[in-house]
Amino acid sequence: MKKWLKRIGVVVALATTAIVFAAFWFRSELSILINSGNIDGEQNPIPAPCLDKLPPLTKGATDWICWRGAKGDGRSEVKGIRRDWSGGLNKIWSIDFLCQGDSGGSWSAPVVVGDRVFLCGRSDTEDLLFCLNSNDGKLLWKSGYKVEAGSSHGAGPRATPFIDEGRVYTFGRSGDIVCWSGFDGAKAWHRNVGKEGGKEPEWGHSSSPIIWRDLLIIHAGGTARAIAYDKMSGKVVWKSGEGEAGYAPLVPTTIDGTSCLISFHGSGLALLDAKTGKEFWNLPWDTDYFVNATTPVIEGNHVFISSGYNKGCAFVKMTKAKGTVVYENKEIASHHSDPFILDGYLYSYTGQSFQNRGSFKCIELKSGALKWSTNEMGWGTCVYVDGYLLCCDIKGNLFLMKPDPEKFIKVSEMKKALGPDVKPAWTIPVVANDKLYLRYKQSLVVYAIK
Repeated sequence: MKKWLKRIGVVVALATTAIVFAAFWFRSELSILINSGNIDGEQNPIPAPCLDKLPPLTKGATDWICWRGAKGDGRSEVKGIRRDWSGGLNKIWSIDFLCQGDSGGSWSAPVVVGDRVFLCGRSDTEDLLFCLNSNDGKLLWKSGYKVEAGSSHGAGPRATPFIDEGRVYTFGRSGDIVCWSGFDGAKAWHRNVGKEGGKEPEWGHSSSPIIWRDLLIIHAGGTARAIAYDKMSGKVVWKSGEGEAGYAPLVPTTIDGTSCLISFHGSGLALLDAKTGKEFWNLPWDTDYFVNATTPVIEGNHVFISSGYNKGCAFVKMTKAKGTVVYENKEIASHHSDPFILDGYLYSYTGQSFQNRGSFKCIELKSGALKWSTNEMGWGTCVYVDGYLLCCDIKGNLFLMKPDPEKFIKVSEMKKALGPDVKPAWTIPVVANDKLYLRYKQSLVVYAIK
């Protein structure tokens, strides 16, 4: 009897330890998620801009003009990158004034043209747009507008600007679309999607704007799930659909000879006519909290979509008449880390964005079959450059991997590239004009990549 009591005591003690550990882990993860928009680390005041010495607008050899680059595929044109990071990369400059206040975190990625880099930020009362000299980080100009913004996961903008013919287009979490002069930050026009029936998602508008021909097109939600504005005047050209906006950008493509837009909205995948907004078809794709945030990836007349919260992925064949699911599985369930299709294989992070224990996987695109999986790179985001995937996990650690369908090949790594205390770093790395740009809330760190 005493032996049984001892065994029961051991079991109870182990169970209690496990419960305490689980509670501690859950509390830790929940704290990271809840406080993700709070500002931590050094934060300096915004410096005086150099408005009286503005250089002309130029173009670089390998600019990065919008979300996932000019071709929308996440691929940088930079060549000859450094592959041995054993001694670290050379830091060129850094700043830490992009977000002001305690909860003004902004996740918007930088865009780069010539010697200028543009970034969104936030003060206590305003959405901000900064223009910096990409060579030394000096502030050239700052513009903004007053707007109330929710503080969940940060009050700052999530969407990445779009640079087009000397103009910069931004989209704030509260639904403000603004066209600015890239030269001096003068405001050309300002609209809010709420006035057209748009509805802010639970965690703020996050869909990056796209420019297609003469149109600026955005996910807005509500009674105007997608809206197209004339890019020069801000006049509404068309509105399409109803329902939750979701968090992914629209993606231009051509289907059956027609210019189309892929709309991965809050509850489905739709194909729209780019000129008119007419909806050709809509496939249901329901996800917890309407979080469809991963950018759809196109391969010919097929598209790959993925969502977190254990939803999974689907490979869809597209015609103007219908979308047909080729396969659906849970091998890739990416919260908001965009996949890459390379030579018939898909490479992607999978798992939730506040846990640095996700997996990175390679699957065969046509079948969805798993080729390999690794947990050596935490959970993060990637950019493709010079034949490699450059990844940054949510702790600010960098990894360089060589895509190979047969095995995971880690080429190099650099710990704490964003500093010692990062939680979590969600903004994608950007490689443009021989520099690597890493953003974390109020901070931007720039490294030489060649």
